Amino acid sequence: MNWEQLLSLKRQGDTGKRLRIEQDETRLGFEVDYDRIIFSSAFRSLQDKTQVIPLSKTDFVHTRLTHSLEVSVVGRSLGRLVGKKILEKYPYLQEVHGYQMNDFGAIVAAASLAHDIGNPPFGHSGEKAIGEYFSIGKGLKYKEKLTSKEWQDLIDFEGNANGFSVLNSSRPGVEGGIRLSYATLGAFMKYPKESLPKKPTQNIADKKYGFFQTDKAFFQEVASDMGMIPNKKGDDIGFERHPLAYLVEAADDICYTIIDFEDGINLGLVSEDFALEYLIKLVKDSIDTSKYKTLETKEDRISYLRALAIGSLINDAVKVFIENEEAIMQGKFPFALTDKSKYKAQMDDIIKISVKNIYQSREVVEKEIVGYQIIQTLLDKFITAFNNKYEGKVSNYDGLILKMLPEKHHLEKENLYERLLHICHFVSMLTDGNALLFYKTITAV
Repeated sequence: MNWEQLLSLKRQGDTGKRLRIEQDETRLGFEVDYDRIIFSSAFRSLQDKTQVIPLSKTDFVHTRLTHSLEVSVVGRSLGRLVGKKILEKYPYLQEVHGYQMNDFGAIVAAASLAHDIGNPPFGHSGEKAIGEYFSIGKGLKYKEKLTSKEWQDLIDFEGNANGFSVLNSSRPGVEGGIRLSYATLGAFMKYPKESLPKKPTQNIADKKYGFFQTDKAFFQEVASDMGMIPNKKGDDIGFERHPLAYLVEAADDICYTIIDFEDGINLGLVSEDFALEYLIKLVKDSIDTSKYKTLETKEDRISYLRALAIGSLINDAVKVFIENEEAIMQGKFPFALTDKSKYKAQMDDIIKISVKNIYQSREVVEKEIVGYQIIQTLLDKFITAFNNKYEGKVSNYDGLILKMLPEKHHLEKENLYERLLHICHFVSMLTDGNALLFYKTITAV
């Protein structure tokens, strides 16, 4: 791979290249990506989607929106720091093509901002609820009517693939979704493969999948245009990662490790003394002990340590990236950056505590149970009505259900897989609150 190709400003529908040297510096294409995401309805909906604690109205707790903004800030720092090093190593990128350090930051910031845009309501249990509706629920009856890859898309419903669809899917009058630059889409694609074969290798890029069968052609166009390296054979589609995808992943890893932990401390799910033991290991080289002693509240003490911890992890991730840049560019770095971090043991310890005390807390478990019931009920009612309409046997009840479907989702879908995926997409784009409202209306709770 080469950086000039990877930093593509091209957008869906373009017939020619967009040159960096010709860009308006007051409104750079990569910054336009960020703006388009911010103003999208899909991004706004993240304000009422679960990060860790479903349906929680506690002031301390992060939503998907606040999490995404924080990941974007960390991603911007990672991108700029890496960009500075890349331009020093390959000065022609700046001297000939006009790329700047901030371009890298803008790309990673935009991709980071969008990284959760396809996630269903109620946290990661939302993905599982959709998948299990098909694998062991009422949707199992559709299995024999779909190809193996179409079926895998549904039973392993993936927020990353759904996000790629959100960003790029067309509908009448809106061609190409929000039309981001190929560079930003490349950085967004943490798992540049289809749903099968499932985890064919230990390569981090094969851990999950990144696009549905409906989006395969455009995915291939983006990856090929940027010179990403194919790594699958025969009819299977997959590529090695875009280098900046490693930075997006690192930004997410840093934020959920440290900030979810901070939420748990502030909620009283993790004791402060216990937390300090883990955080101090990350910040022992940068902490100002005298300043720390002046902080009188738990919130201020934890906030100070969180900021230092994030700084330590950013600098370390940049170091790992630059040390392995050539392997990354050759598609020969099958790890997450945090896997090679000198702080890996400390991060693993924090995640273990978070899993035990936060992710498996009674409040989270109880509300994830509610989320399962809501999502699977909505899927069943809307899929049944949508299919019955297509087959010409819509009942009066089906008609009433379909009247609840927003106007933009009233599309003709001739293919069963596309109809099923369409309703999954509709349900996945609901906020926690709207999903609960739909459920109460349908079940008369």
